[in-house]
Amino acid sequence: MLQETLEIAKYVIPALVVLATAYFLLKIFLNSQEELKKKELQAQLEQLRHQLKAEDKKYLTPMRLQAYERMVLLLERITPQSLIFRVQQPNQMVFQLQAALLKNIRDEYEHNLAQQLYISKESWAMLRTAKEEVIKLINTAASDLKPDGNGLELAQKIFEMSLGHEKNQTERAIEMLKKEVQKLF
Repeated sequence: MLQETLEIAKYVIPALVVLATAYFLLKIFLNSQEELKKKELQAQLEQLRHQLKAEDKKYLTPMRLQAYERMVLLLERITPQSLIFRVQQPNQMVFQLQAALLKNIRDEYEHNLAQQLYISKESWAMLRTAKEEVIKLINTAASDLKPDGNGLELAQKIFEMSLGHEKNQTERAIEMLKKEVQKLF
């Protein structure tokens, strides 16, 4: 019986060693194949991301550029000089001109609200500050005059006050927008 067991063990032990060796070699091979497949899939995923990013840029860059153009146009349109020449009517009183100027600024701003999606937070904040500064300038100039006075007096006062500033907020905002656009290209 012992001899039969030894005889069987002679064949079974080498077979088990071969089986274990084959199992571990196969496991190592399959793991390396799995790693290669993972790396290959990651490379393909990265390539797809790069293609999507390039595709997004192809469509987003023109939209962003248009947004920057519109923001510069908005800032140019709300500069006191441009605003007064565009809005002022003959025989307007101070309060009428003030109301018309403020409405025009508000309308311009509201018309371009969606553009904030395409420009930086800093630029949008600078643009809002510029708008608020122009509103403050108009209100300050109007507060020094009689509401039923001639609108020309308000226009003159606004011009005088805006000339007193070395570089106003709208000009700084335009410069900031231009710098951001240069970074796009």
